[in-house]
Amino acid sequence: MAEKSKGLLDSLAAFASTLVDVVYTRLELLSTDLEEDRERLFSLVALYLAAMFFFAVGLVLAAIFLVVAFWETHRLVALGLLAGLFLLAGALAGGFAIHMTKTKPKLFSASLLELLKDKEKLDSD
Repeated sequence: MAEKSKGLLDSLAAFASTLVDVVYTRLELLSTDLEEDRERLFSLVALYLAAMFFFAVGLVLAAIFLVVAFWETHRLVALGLLAGLFLLAGALAGGFAIHMTKTKPKLFSASLLELLKDKEKLDSD
């Protein structure tokens, strides 16, 4: 009888060890997902800020150049066209930002997929 209870305890210990290993692996995967998403977000923000800064400076300089070039003949037309162009570009950029926000990948998608596979495997056993 002692051998039977020892075998049962060993089996439960092995099950608990396996369960802890599975939970540990899934938590590692979650932390990796978080780290990758955080790094991706920081790099994207830095790149977008740099791109917006240089693009804005270039647009302002181009606008000044065009207004000065047409100062004697069509300065109001040049200012109006440039203002319309800037407003259109802003609206397009805002629309694209909204689109990117709505279509971003789901957070923890890899972890959730692995957990779903684990659940299906446990349900089939």
